[in-house]
Amino acid sequence: MSVAYLNGSYLPLDEARISPLDRGFLFADGIYEVAAVIDGRLVDSASHLARLERSTAAIGIALPLTLAEIEAAQKELVARNTLGEGLVYLQITRGADTTRDFIAPTGLQPTLFMFVQAKSFSDMPAVRTGIAVATMPDQRWARRDIKSVGLLAQAMAKQAARDAGAQEAWMVEDGFVTEGASSTAFIVTDEGIITRPYSQSVLAGCTGAALATLAEESGLAVVRRPFTVAEALAAKEAFITSASTFCLSVVRIDGQPVGDGTPGPVATRLRTLYVDFARATAV
Repeated sequence: MSVAYLNGSYLPLDEARISPLDRGFLFADGIYEVAAVIDGRLVDSASHLARLERSTAAIGIALPLTLAEIEAAQKELVARNTLGEGLVYLQITRGADTTRDFIAPTGLQPTLFMFVQAKSFSDMPAVRTGIAVATMPDQRWARRDIKSVGLLAQAMAKQAARDAGAQEAWMVEDGFVTEGASSTAFIVTDEGIITRPYSQSVLAGCTGAALATLAEESGLAVVRRPFTVAEALAAKEAFITSASTFCLSVVRIDGQPVGDGTPGPVATRLRTLYVDFARATAV
């Protein structure tokens, strides 16, 4: 049975109990992070914890533990679940509020919850086949740089993509691709590897940032600017990055092939570089 972490205790996941008055449940008043695990160790942990700290600070939630203590709890959770490859999900909310007021009372004790999911990164069929994406209007709130648990727009986009025969949604705003519903979007052109610059319009992806650094270190140009759907369709390659997928080629957009419709050499190379980086630096 899977072991979870809740407010300082390790317990069977199906025994974890969170108050129905928790503001995460009532208001989506919370932040989450997802870190990959490979060889039983956390991948790019410092980046994920730094983003957790930025997001919680942005909405005024005080972390109940230090970042070092949170990382230690994640490692203990991985060990207790004997997790070799997979994900650690972390969620922190402002806590339970019996008044159900939009303005939270002071002194609430935050809720810190974590659990793990087994997932194989070394044998993902999508690495060989690539994935399809469907584009749709970006209907999310304006502060997308905050990793909020309010994910209704993303969930709706994912379901619409699935209904269109795609595995991911690319959100479009003012004619430009912002990002995937749960990933960072990239294209490859003669100009280099293109992706959006960081702003309040997009989440600063930890995996995407690491991969961009690896690309530059290997002599590939990375250009941070917006791109259109038409540019993506005309690109040599397209791909996504996230903690749960690492790097996957996008071979179709709205049913139309990208390049020759198969995973391209740049994305394939970058995935290999990232897996090597993950194994070498995981903690």
